[in-house]
This record gives sequence, structure tokens and C-alpha cells, in this order.
Amino acid sequence: MRRAIELAKKGGGFVHPNPLVGCVVVKDGQIIAEGYHEKYGGFHAERNALTYCKTETKDALLYVTLEPCCHYGKTPPCTEIIIEKGIKKVFVGILDPNPLVAGKGVKMLQDAGIEVEVGLCEDEIREMNKVFLKYITTKRPYVIMKTAMTLDGKIAAYTGDSKWVTNEESRKMVHQLRSEMAGVIVGINTVLADDPMLTCRLEGNYHQPVRIVVDSKLRIPVDCQLVRTANKFRTIIAHADFADNTELDDDMDLARKRADLADLGCELMHCASTNGHVDINDLMIKLGAQGIDSLLLEGGGTLNAAFLEAGCVDEVWAFIAPKIIGGSESKTPVAGKGIDMMCDAIILQDIDIQNINGDILIKGKICSRG
Repeated sequence: MRRAIELAKKGGGFVHPNPLVGCVVVKDGQIIAEGYHEKYGGFHAERNALTYCKTETKDALLYVTLEPCCHYGKTPPCTEIIIEKGIKKVFVGILDPNPLVAGKGVKMLQDAGIEVEVGLCEDEIREMNKVFLKYITTKRPYVIMKTAMTLDGKIAAYTGDSKWVTNEESRKMVHQLRSEMAGVIVGINTVLADDPMLTCRLEGNYHQPVRIVVDSKLRIPVDCQLVRTANKFRTIIAHADFADNTELDDDMDLARKRADLADLGCELMHCASTNGHVDINDLMIKLGAQGIDSLLLEGGGTLNAAFLEAGCVDEVWAFIAPKIIGGSESKTPVAGKGIDMMCDAIILQDIDIQNINGDILIKGKICSRG
């Protein structure tokens, strides 16, 4: 099963919004076939393993990280080929919460006389598929908030300079994470300050995330890198109502701005407004409806605070560099009003701490507030 998990991870970034699934077929103590879900719309792991197996599979054992599907979708059901190939026993990591499956796959195998055992390496597989498990049950993206700060908690100097807070190895890790998430999201202040590209810039064949800008008043410059490359990399600009937009003089200017952005390849997403700003929960619903199952939040303090206040952050990756820059005006990872009492702080659990060539990475899941 651990080999199946290793295989499953190869699909990272390419199967959204499907799960990461790996499969291993064993006969007489030897692995005779392997497969994984390689890309969205392609064969599932079991069918990839069994279709191309050159050894007789009758009475073989099959290990798969997720319950085999039993319905027709973009591909035929995996239960069908497992039964056809004469598999004797199936070891399943976790059941599939998808209502189309949800135990039905296991029952179909059992009804065909195949022995099924569920729960092997369950914790590891649930962690690997945390994105899928949230999305399939809520239709909302799994959100990782990434921050990079100095030892004294600053994300930029008082001048606004922020290149670079962390070292090259930490930045490579962030690019790897970008490639594994469906989308990367920032606020308009980050765009205006840094003019980022928000792409994965690692060498090789890597998934490029959808780039999303939360820009309530549609202030994004048409000559910024994100807009100029929108025809190459999918780019969504989420905005709210424009009643209080002081950046555009009149409706004609607004219409022209919208048309210019659309002509350059940007997708405009109108969201509900809360106090003149994009409502984060409404944004999550709309992104989820488009199949965007995961987001890397790389915002500044304002957007990070908005996501936390809306209860839309699932996990935090905090990179801490061994540097001190000081400054009462230097920016911090989370802005907003903040909490009144320490007992109301947002708590992280399942903490993991890594040393990244001198930088410290602290990862944790949002547990509760207070």
C-alpha cells in the first residue's frame, strides 16, 4: 500500500478535482502491475494497472489507496475490470466519500465474491487526499495560507522591499506547492506592490495553477504581468460591486476596463460584497463551482486576515527566516483589527517543523479559534 501511495503522488497537480490514487497488483509475493491516476479524464489507477499487465491476474491481490469507483463517468468503472481480471482480494486504503461511490464499490466487489479489506495506511492516505476529501463533501477549495516572514514577524521592510525574505530552497518548495494546487490567490495590494507572475517556475513538466486576484474595485493595471500573460495562464479577477470605486471615473471607464481585461484573456468573477470588499465565502463557493478544489493563499496581511476571519483557511505554512529587520511600519503576515484576547487566538494542530537550509517551516492545520 505504501508503494501505491508513492505512485499516487505522481498525479499531484494533474488530476484536479479528482483524488490522488495509486494501485499495485501482487501475485505469488511479486508485484506484477502498477498504475496511478495520471491526469484528469484519464484512466483511474486500477484500470491503468490492470489494462497493461502482461501477467495472468487470476487470484492476484490488488492494493488501491481509494475505494474503486463503480459508476460510469469519463472512464468505465474500476470495479468492472477488477472483477473481469479475476482478482482474489482487494485491499482498500479509504472509502470514497463521493455519493456516487461511498461503499457501493466495495459492495459490488464483495457481491462478485472478491474479499475486500478496508483501512490499510488510512491516516497517510487521508493526509495525501485532504484536498479531495474536503472538496467532494463541501464543494469548497482546500486553502493553504503560505507566509514568509523574518524572525521578528515581518514580511517586508518599511520601504515595501520583500525580495527575498526566505532562501532559495524555501522558494523552490513554494513553487512545488504551487504546482500541486489548483489555484494560487493574492490580493490587489500584492499585485500593485510586487507585480508577480504567480506561476510555477521549476524546470520540467509541472502543472500551472489558476491565478486569482481578489480585486474588489477592479484596480488591477492592464499592463501588469498577470494581465499581460492571461492568454497563456488562466487568470481570474474577483471583484465586488463598484458603487464606491474611486479609481474609475464613470460607468464608461468601468465598461472599458472590463472589456480591456476580457480582451487580454482575464476572466472576471463578480462576487457578493461585504463592506465594499469581495465576500470571501461567496468567492470560495464560486471557485468551487468551477472545479477549483484547492488554493495556495499567498496574500499580504489584508487578504490573509480576510480569509482567517471568514474561516476559510484549512492549513498554514509559515516560513521563518533567521533575519531581523524591525520597524513599526514594516508589514506583518496578518493585518486587520486582530483579536482582543490571547485566549481567542486561532489554534493550529498537527504541527510539523522543518529546517530548510536555515529557514524554519512550521506547518499546521487550523484547529479552532480560542
